[in-house]
Amino acid sequence: MKTRLTCKPISSAILAAALCFGGAAYAQDTNNATNNTNAPKAKAASDTEDQYPDLIELDPFAGISTWGQIQRGLDTKVRDGWLVGGRVAFNPNKWLGFELWMDYDRANVNFRLPSNGGIYPATSPYAGATIPNYSFHAYNWMWGFNPIFNLRPRGSKFQPYVTAGVGGVQFTPTSSAESIARNATINSSFYSGNLNDNLQVQFNYGGGVKWHFSDHLGLRIDARGFWSRNPTYDLPNYPDGGIYIPARDHLNGFQGTVGLVFYAGKVSCDRFPASPTIPPPPPIATPTVTGAEGQTICQGKPVTLHANVTVPQGRTYTYAWTLNGAAQTATGPDFTFTPNNSGSFNAQVTVTDTTPPPAVPERPKNIPLRCWVAPTVPPNPAPATATATVTVSDQGPTISAVSADPNQLVAADNQGPHTSNLTVTAAAGPCSTNLTYKWTVSEGSLSNDTSQNPTFDASSLQFDPAQSASKTITATVVVTDDAGRTATQSTTITVTHTPVWKRLDDVIFAKNKDRVNNCGKDILIDQAAKQAGTDYDVVLVGHRDADENSKDVYGGLRRAHERHHRAERHSLDEQRTLNAAAVLSGGTATCGNLDPSHIRVDWVGTDQTSETKPGLCGTSNIKERKGSQTSEADKNRRVEVYLVPRNSQAMPPAVKNIKPLPEDEVKALGCPK
Repeated sequence: MKTRLTCKPISSAILAAALCFGGAAYAQDTNNATNNTNAPKAKAASDTEDQYPDLIELDPFAGISTWGQIQRGLDTKVRDGWLVGGRVAFNPNKWLGFELWMDYDRANVNFRLPSNGGIYPATSPYAGATIPNYSFHAYNWMWGFNPIFNLRPRGSKFQPYVTAGVGGVQFTPTSSAESIARNATINSSFYSGNLNDNLQVQFNYGGGVKWHFSDHLGLRIDARGFWSRNPTYDLPNYPDGGIYIPARDHLNGFQGTVGLVFYAGKVSCDRFPASPTIPPPPPIATPTVTGAEGQTICQGKPVTLHANVTVPQGRTYTYAWTLNGAAQTATGPDFTFTPNNSGSFNAQVTVTDTTPPPAVPERPKNIPLRCWVAPTVPPNPAPATATATVTVSDQGPTISAVSADPNQLVAADNQGPHTSNLTVTAAAGPCSTNLTYKWTVSEGSLSNDTSQNPTFDASSLQFDPAQSASKTITATVVVTDDAGRTATQSTTITVTHTPVWKRLDDVIFAKNKDRVNNCGKDILIDQAAKQAGTDYDVVLVGHRDADENSKDVYGGLRRAHERHHRAERHSLDEQRTLNAAAVLSGGTATCGNLDPSHIRVDWVGTDQTSETKPGLCGTSNIKERKGSQTSEADKNRRVEVYLVPRNSQAMPPAVKNIKPLPEDEVKALGCPK
């Protein structure tokens, strides 16, 4: 019968993973070395040489082992198990090393088929009974000598490798397994009394990867296959009624291990020359800023500044400008800007040395990377700054004087000046020409308001004609130059108003009556007569309603006798006016004593265009005789009462044809009752 190896899938997977990981580490380390900007790609293979102390290695490890099956005889199977061990390696050069190793491998043995056809022999105490499959506990001592072929040079951070070597394996049952096998009862059934050690030569092959954590500590992953003659454990190698193992078959195995690596020894760096030094670049000389000194800087006109600094040969300078702290786009020694307002502008330039650093010398091939201290490239010198203050003397037009002549005016209905001549005295600034003018007033009107000398007219100002008042008018001029800069100044004009007349309540009459009732007397005597005199005349304007008689029939006939039978008859509105004048000037206890020369009169018939202002006694304590009572319905049967300044030609709108008082007729009336 032939023998074949039956390895579990985990064995192949671990071996493949170890080899793949080793290859990936090799590629990664190669890429890292190749991409090093300080070293040429052609020298990548030597860039990691002797970077770590790899002369001597101590490697305690642990892992798993799997074994094949002998498919002859009773199908002997060395069972999979765990293992521990250690390695000692010496690396004489960067590609080759040698190691001695030994491990203890737990590897029990069982027989997949029963002996003697599965029935105890007749000589056994269990004759005739079914025989169980035999198994026993065992372990292997394995050792060997292997050359190590490194895929990366000695001292690399990642160091994949392959190996093949020779050694021995001691297949050893445990002492308890031997004691059980020699038991008389067991031996009589299985013929196992000769169970003992078996020494075989083994060949191994595989690979893995070493990974440096630090100079003296690392990790090692190893996957290795084994081949040897199969052990017989000194049992019979042919069937004799008990257990047996056929001889001269092969046994294949696999070990996957992980362990720590302790490194020692490395080449001294003292024998290699020191790295060269790179001299520092020269400092930047202190710059200055020129271009605005001694000039009149005007708003809206460009200004060019220049940074003065000496640039050493072979150096490259750049310039960064700021204006009042704001970054500008200029990158050269010249900077131009246009000030958009007056005042001070702070310009600053920062000069920076942007010369590319010199190339770092390459590491000589004969110097290990760990012994090579790359020269330090000195930094470029610190930037230098300079500042300059640019003062924009952008003075616009100035106003030295603004005046109004005259500055005291009167209202349109008063006697006096109504217009004033305005004048401005202005001068252009050092950066401006072509002045223009614009005048405005707070109230009133202007003519020629875009000239230096417009005219103000107060005629349009509105005042209460019966009230004293004054208004202060502000006249403002804005002077503008060709650049849009302005100057503004104001002056004031006072406009006064003297009242032309003052209106009192209307005296109201009963229908078709001309008698002044008590309420009317109160208006005429207690109000009009007391306020008239030196300053005011009393102006009376009589009215009658449209539904009243045009003539004072009853009153006229009655008073005709009193006037010595005077034949003439007055209209009702006229007679009401004369009676009101008599109440003002009658001079007795129930009438006023106003000088008739201070009374002027008019009567307008049924004209009611003036606003009514009835003076009624409904809310007072004044009592009216029966027939003299009036109400709101009588408001058009009235005499208007005004106080007009003496000698004033201005009359209330109700007056149509002012007349002096006919004193004789009024005196003839006496004091109407």
